[in-house]
Amino acid sequence: MSGATVWFTGLPSAGKSTIAHALATRLIAEGVAVEVLDGDVVRPHLSAGLGYSRADRDVNVRRIGWVARLLASHGVVVLVPVIAPYLTARQQVRDDHADAGVPFAEVFVATSLEVAERRDVKGLYAKARRGEITGMTGVDDPYEQPTTADLTVDTAVVSVTDAVTQAHTLLTELLDRKKAGTA
Repeated sequence: MSGATVWFTGLPSAGKSTIAHALATRLIAEGVAVEVLDGDVVRPHLSAGLGYSRADRDVNVRRIGWVARLLASHGVVVLVPVIAPYLTARQQVRDDHADAGVPFAEVFVATSLEVAERRDVKGLYAKARRGEITGMTGVDDPYEQPTTADLTVDTAVVSVTDAVTQAHTLLTELLDRKKAGTA
């Protein structure tokens, strides 16, 4: 299998990482070289020193996108569960992949704010609601929903297993288009 990037975007606690890690497990079992660039894990290493302003978030997204494109160009399937709250930064990552001829797909994990808040194991939404933190995506900082997502999944109504199957199908189609020269 050749490389590609599948970017999972959505509100915090929407299910992005859960889907990406479950898909990675399936791909590894199929013998695919895969890397998960989880925003929570990557940010402290790749973007240490950046804050959560719009400009800093955009820099973080572009950096992660660059690493994803680099890995994918070397035959790795890269799964990127990162909030990436702004349309412009996500489009820049998509364009960078297209310019390099590297397959890219965006999955919008479209779970509602109410469901995401109920799932929040880190307690970030509660802290934001109490005013203990600011700049929380979906609370006092916007999340710009994708207009060009290749797949939309609402984890409030779609099981993780079904979401993984849908993302796997998307990835397979993306790579088949690349092989056929139509991507």
